[in-house]
Amino acid sequence: MTFEECLKKYDEIIDTLPEIERLGKTMPYTSSNTYMYSLVNKAGEMGIRMSKEDQAAFSEEYPGTEVYKSYGAVMKDYVLIPHSLLDDHDLVGSYMRKGLAYVNSLKPNPRKKK
Repeated sequence: MTFEECLKKYDEIIDTLPEIERLGKTMPYTSSNTYMYSLVNKAGEMGIRMSKEDQAAFSEEYPGTEVYKSYGAVMKDYVLIPHSLLDDHDLVGSYMRKGLAYVNSLKPNPRKKK
């Protein structure tokens, strides 16, 4: 799947979630509480950040799920959302909500002074 195709599906999913706003022009992502919790990389892959429990449940439900990499780096707490699931807006949307809840449960990162 190309970046553009994945981005279109990502935007369609986010459009069903009024509490979530997509950010980023060249690197689309969502963020809350100073943490990103979903993004699309240039390889046309979507990742969602989840709690360890949600990661385990996701991996059990969708065997073969991989860790998410962006620009060659493993993204901590992220799972790669298989392309086959991207048309299921309700399912992926529910995991995005879980990602939002997870990052909101974390202690915010202090902002760096410039």
